[in-house]
Formats: sequence, C-alpha cells, structure tokens
Amino acid sequence: MEKYMLKNKELEEILEKIDLNEAPPAEEPMRQYYFMKKAQMLVQKKSEELGRPLTYHVTTFGCQMNARDSEKLVGILDEVGYTEVEDENADFVIYNTCTVRENANQRVYGRLGYLHSIKKKKPHMMIALCGCMMQEAQVVEKLKKSYSFVNLIFGTHNIYKFSELIVTALESDRMVIDIWKDTDKIVEDLPSERKYAFKSGVNIMFGCNNFCSYCIVPYVRGRERSRNLKDIVREIEKLVEDGVKEVMLLGQNVNSYGKNLEEPVTFAQLLKEIEKIEGLERIRFMTSHPKDLSDELIEVMKDSKKICRHLHLPLQSGSSRILKIMNRHYDKERYLTLVKKIKTAMPDISLTTDIIVGFPGETEEDFLETMDVVKKVRFDSAFTFLYSKRTGTPAAVMENQISEDVMKDRFDRLLEEVQTIGREMSSRDTGSVQEVLVEEVNEHDSSLVTGRMSNNLLVHFPGDASLIGSIVSVHLDECRGFYYMGTKVG
Repeated sequence: MEKYMLKNKELEEILEKIDLNEAPPAEEPMRQYYFMKKAQMLVQKKSEELGRPLTYHVTTFGCQMNARDSEKLVGILDEVGYTEVEDENADFVIYNTCTVRENANQRVYGRLGYLHSIKKKKPHMMIALCGCMMQEAQVVEKLKKSYSFVNLIFGTHNIYKFSELIVTALESDRMVIDIWKDTDKIVEDLPSERKYAFKSGVNIMFGCNNFCSYCIVPYVRGRERSRNLKDIVREIEKLVEDGVKEVMLLGQNVNSYGKNLEEPVTFAQLLKEIEKIEGLERIRFMTSHPKDLSDELIEVMKDSKKICRHLHLPLQSGSSRILKIMNRHYDKERYLTLVKKIKTAMPDISLTTDIIVGFPGETEEDFLETMDVVKKVRFDSAFTFLYSKRTGTPAAVMENQISEDVMKDRFDRLLEEVQTIGREMSSRDTGSVQEVLVEEVNEHDSSLVTGRMSNNLLVHFPGDASLIGSIVSVHLDECRGFYYMGTKVG
C-alpha cells in the first residue's frame, strides 16, 4: 500500500539537534521528539543485530477515529526506522482496538492466540495493544493474567506518547502498561502517515459528553475536548500543500465542536474558516448528533461550494419513548422537523443514518415508529444494527431485553424497507453529469476506475491510474443499486 506523509524538514532538523545524553524535555511535543530519536537508535541497533530492517504491521479495528489514530502510529513507526509489511509475521505488531460491541473484544483475543504462536518462534517480536478496548479495566486485567506475552498496552488518551512508549517497551523485559482514565491534553505537530495522497481525515475534537445509554464511547474516549481552530486550519493547509483535495473532519459529535475552548467557536464557524483554504476542494465531516445540529450549520452547508452534499445523521430509533431511554435528547418530531429544514435548504442532500433494532423494551409499536421515520425521511442508505449488550453501559442491565427471534424479524423487515428506498433514492441522478473524485483503479476490473460523488455514492467508469486523485466530470449511465456505471465527459 502506498502511503503519504507530510514532508517535515523542520522535524528532521530538530531531531538532529537533540542530545540523548541530556535528560528528556518536560514539554510536548519536544519530549516526544527526544524519544523518537532514542527509538531510532534502538531500532537501528536491533536491525544491525538481525542483519535486516525491523518490520511492523498495524491492524485497525473500528471507526474512522481509530483509522486516523493508526495513521499517527504508522507515522511514528516509519520515522523511527521500522518498515511496514502486509501481514502479522512482523517484528512489531500493533492492534488498534475497538470496543463498541463485545464481539470486537473476542476477535482481538482470538488474534492474540495466533500472534503467540508466531512469537514463540521469534522471541524478539513485540506486540502492542492500544485503542478503546484498552480503556476497560477488566480487559487489562485479563491481558495481564492470560496474555502476558504482550509487550505494550496503552489507551486512547496518550497515543501522542507512542515514541516514548516504544522506547520503554524496547528497553523492558516486562509488559508495559500506560492507561490514562481521561485527559485534557492535545499534542500537535507529530508525524502522521495517510493512506491516500489526495484525501485525509483530520481530527477536530476528541471524546464525547453524550452518554447514550447503549454506548461505551464516553467511558473509553473521555470527555469532549476540541482542537484550536488555528491548529486545524494550519494542518489542513499543510495537507493541501502536499496534494490533498478532500478532508474528512472527525469527531464523535462534530456539532458540539468548540464549546470547551477558551474562546468558544461553533462548528459552522470552523467550516467557514476551512472553506477559505485555497486548493481544498471538498469538505466532509462525521458524526453529527441531531440534538446539536444548528440552523447556522444548515445555512453554512447550503451556501458552501466545498462542503459535500452528504450528511450522516444517526436516528437510532423512531420511537420518542425509546429515544428518551436511549438518552438521545431529541424525539421523533424534532428529528423529522430537523430533516425537513435540511431538505428544504438542500433538496439534493444525501441523508444516511444509523438505526438500532431491538433496544431493551422496544415494542412492536416502537419498531413501527422507526419504520415510519424511514418511510418519511427516505434515507439514501442506513447502517442497521441488532442491539448488542455492551457491558458497562446502562442499557446492558435494563429489563425487557428483546429475544433474538423478535430482533431478527424486525431487522429483516427494516433492512428490506431501507434497501428498497435506498435503491430508489440512489438512482435519482441517473442521466446527469456529476463531479467525481477518482480514488482507485477498480479492484474487480482494471479497465475501470472508481470514484466518489459529492453525495458519497461510488461511480465506476472507464479510465486508468493517471486519473487517481483528480476530480472529473462523469455521465451517470446506469444505477446498479447503490453505485453507478458512468462515462467520463470531456
């Protein structure tokens, strides 16, 4: 996989000047630069012992926030001298874990068994676990007891310390654990790799204050903390200088961005500033909580030439009664009123959503309320989930848990409705010409390329690798469910 990192000559110059005979600085990010240089020395020494470069492999579970965190890990691994390989038979294996559903935890334990068999043949191999799953105390206890061969465990709050943690792990013959319960720290100016030359995720905030009753995220990601507006703009400007045309602004709830800053800023105001960046062509964001989506934001989206015509607006349930138990802070009527405002302002908007089926206490009447919202809103697509108990959340201990048979029946009915409407909505642009950002050569047919429209739908059309990263006009010849076949115009 090709990767792209911002050219940072300034960082290289800083590393050259660092004297490892001195004590590490107390201030960030200089402290991490010190440990980056020390890690470089340790990795080089181990490489010379083995007579080859040291390798690494990062596996990411979960959401786009985790994917962005992994890009930061990869940036540091590359900087200190590791070389990426495509499988887990590597000198350093990192699992960046998700814990939204408990089966995600079981997958990690299963993979660790496989890693142990590799490590028995390669005793110098290092294994690190990080991410949301590591923020759960019972998980760390289980790892200490049953997976003592793991070298390094850290969580979501101190990922910026990765260089320091690498050094500690390389110099230790015991499991290194560094878990923080919470943090108010945001450390800027550390290396980061990205998967694509032409698009990138950008964190604008971390954490969540919402405490939906089914969700573990606030407990493992901590309270909301927003990045400084100028730091976000500066990062995007550097990305654009490096060839990026599209950014995805990331946060657990982007609509509450800026509330905890010394000088509060709204998400809409941030978008206005980002829109001014010359050379940036597309702005996306996720996730939007309906309770915080303002009229100001709708107005900014309506007038913008860069914000994509796609909005992911999680519904979760159409029943006001269930929404209250979920602690979502809106009801069915408020959600529908919000959708009407959005569609009135932007008739061409693509709306997608998340829906949970079978939340504790959900009756057939509650489920039919959800079906009613789906029919009224007509989402372009929906991520539908069977409710899954998540230990540590209020919903996990609620009475009236729904039987699997009932949940499955409702899920199937919902899915059929969502897909029927989604196909109809997706096909509405057939015969038009749309701007498409070309992302890759089609993996099934090398005579085609695959790109994404502003509304987030995929388009496949004849072309070659030279088009990757460019925005081209494409005639939408035929809709095939949830993607188009097209022809390049001009």
